[in-house]
Amino acid sequence: MAAKKAMKKFRKGEYIVYPTHGVGKVTSIESDTIAGFDLELYVISFEKEKMTLRVPLQKVEQLSLRSLSSAETMKEAFTTLQGRARVKRTMWSRRAQEYEAKINSGDPISIAEVVRDLYRTEEQPEQSYSERQIYESAIGRLARELAAVEKIDEETAIDKLEKTIREAA
Repeated sequence: MAAKKAMKKFRKGEYIVYPTHGVGKVTSIESDTIAGFDLELYVISFEKEKMTLRVPLQKVEQLSLRSLSSAETMKEAFTTLQGRARVKRTMWSRRAQEYEAKINSGDPISIAEVVRDLYRTEEQPEQSYSERQIYESAIGRLARELAAVEKIDEETAIDKLEKTIREAA
């Protein structure tokens, strides 16, 4: 029988990525009894969303919680931003679902693809409201991880991402 995979451990004060919510900070690790079960819980704070989640340590793998991306992965995301936009000619509702799935994957490279594909220069036609919403969600998610990785503020991270795209366009 195969050995059980070691469970990912996070420390108090560490920034982590919860794929469907973005970058959060482990504020504490608590023990609690819920429905008669004694559980160890990560208490994760998402400052931007003004939300706190309690995640059982046993659910970390299932929820795909992970440490912040490496500098190398963020570099790949920047390379993706500099690529050519690949907009499929399918219905917007289908593309929107695909974009949302990429954002919720928590993968910086997939999120960078969404940012790249939905970015508009001054000369290009205006985005629809829903395109703009998805773009803002994607660039915000990517910027929060970049900010945590590079220890800069989110606004600086957004400026850095948009500058990269503008220069590539």
